[in-house]
Amino acid sequence: MSQPAIRVTHEDLGTAGRYVVHMPGIDPEAELTWRSASPGVIVADHTYAPPQMRGTGVAEAMVQQLIADARNKGLRIVPACSYVRAQFDRHPDWAGLRAEA
Repeated sequence: MSQPAIRVTHEDLGTAGRYVVHMPGIDPEAELTWRSASPGVIVADHTYAPPQMRGTGVAEAMVQQLIADARNKGLRIVPACSYVRAQFDRHPDWAGLRAEA
């Protein structure tokens, strides 16, 4: 049986925001938070998935959406979160989006 598609929503508060995944019957939601560091640079500072969501691909889906949005908006990302940093290390094609702290 296949899993339903993961729906990532983005909450943008201007100088900070988060990517969120809600799954029916699971609380709390998964999230990846970010904040502005300087013009054109954001810091991905935290990723969390509740135990019931781990291994489902939600964290990867949130990072993929972060990357897509950064490309569309011309942003670079400081991967301060260890999960986001590991994803950057696995995807050398993202190197142009990586910023240093």
